[in-house]
Amino acid sequence: SKLEKYGLPHPEAIFELDFFRNNPEPFYTLARELFPSGKYMPTPAHYFIKLLHEKGILLRCFTQNIDSLESLAGLPTHKLVAAHGNFDSATCIDTGEKVPIDEVEKAIFDDKYGWKTLKKNHGGLVKPDIVFFGEQLPSHFFRLVQEDFPKCDLLIVMGTSLVVQPFASLIGRVQTSCPRLLINREKVGTYSKRSGGYSVGMDTYGFRFDQTNYRDALFLGDCDMGVKKLSEMLGWEDDLNSLLVGA
Repeated sequence: SKLEKYGLPHPEAIFELDFFRNNPEPFYTLARELFPSGKYMPTPAHYFIKLLHEKGILLRCFTQNIDSLESLAGLPTHKLVAAHGNFDSATCIDTGEKVPIDEVEKAIFDDKYGWKTLKKNHGGLVKPDIVFFGEQLPSHFFRLVQEDFPKCDLLIVMGTSLVVQPFASLIGRVQTSCPRLLINREKVGTYSKRSGGYSVGMDTYGFRFDQTNYRDALFLGDCDMGVKKLSEMLGWEDDLNSLLVGA
């Protein structure tokens, strides 16, 4: 089991700051599987976000993913808000010093104990800027939520369970007149008013795909299929394909 493989007291420990301070090796071992070093590549859904930026209509991409695939697809850093952090940057947690991510990548892959070299070179433990349990979400997440969502004139939601807060509540941050498109394999975040109580927030801002709907649209299926269909309807099929070919 992974508990045995990584020597964890419980599965979440590998992303707990206190455990990392005492035993960083399990995280660095797992990081070899998570690090976006050619093992994982952007999909058409990632390139569609890049295409929105190239068309000049992307205000921001908010993501829960930590895999940095939006950046690999070519989305500029200022257009991306990685709410749970990602592998684009790294920090020494003892000094606050920023550490070049190339140096961290080398330590992860070249040496089983590369974290020790990083610690020696930077005066403390170094970790990619992924939000661990017990850490606050990045301050710019909260700032840009306040700034961006009132300006939004179309909200596209893709590939999510819409369960984890505060991210799930973002669908309720846009104006009530703002159209919302869900591209997902299943319906999530739908309006519900349970007998004996309410689903958290969904009684006010949940998606409505029934007869009361006036602004919500749904594509049930794979995200890549959804963005290809949307690109086709917009007349952007060749534009998206050119990004994919050039990848």
